[in-house]
Amino acid sequence: MKWLETFGSYCLFIQNIFKTPEKARVYYRQTIREIENLGISSIGIVAIISFFIGAVITIQTAQNIENPILPKYLIGIMVRDTVFLEFSSSIIALILAGTVGSSIASEIGTMRVTEQIDALEIMGVNPACFLVLPKIVAALFFFPILTLMSMGLSILGGWLAGILTGVISSAQFIYGLRMALNTFYISYACIKMLFYAFIIVTVPAFFGYYVTGGSIEVGKAGTHSVVWSCILILAADLILTQMMLV
Repeated sequence: MKWLETFGSYCLFIQNIFKTPEKARVYYRQTIREIENLGISSIGIVAIISFFIGAVITIQTAQNIENPILPKYLIGIMVRDTVFLEFSSSIIALILAGTVGSSIASEIGTMRVTEQIDALEIMGVNPACFLVLPKIVAALFFFPILTLMSMGLSILGGWLAGILTGVISSAQFIYGLRMALNTFYISYACIKMLFYAFIIVTVPAFFGYYVTGGSIEVGKAGTHSVVWSCILILAADLILTQMMLV
């Protein structure tokens, strides 16, 4: 029954986060800082992975449809749908869970073991709200932007890989991208990322907030937070796909 106790503590933690902030101006400055820490700092890794994954998808798709009956523009369709439906939301979220999530757990966990959170409580500040709410707002605001950026760079990488390797012409690739395009897939990916952003921030923050011990326990909290974040992201992916696409 320990998992039920943990889930209850997590729910109470979420409730505590959304209590009325003491000073909105302070939270505004903190949110801007978190946009830089969580969002802007993640642009590089997301851009690099997206570009090369788009290229890999193009080459692998071309290898799997080496049939004269199948038109080449199917490569563009496969790259587009793979990126829109799964990669730029779910896979990017898993990557962010490993980078951003572990950072959040370590930051808050270190503040807990060094008694900085206790100091905030003594000063009459709600530590959960002060430390976590700006991160949630920053992630909800910027992670969908990372999703859109990932879509564009993945398709760019796929297009360049197709042209440079000669597996598909530019006209055929672009024709495939435009053929039977369902623009809802873009909204679908961004909506999924909103749910993932909440998980990526709150789960590591929960593990860091309630850590006890020293630096070793902080490291373990970071590991547990990444594992559980990935599990919840995959579960949310299944549920959201069933609700929105099926």
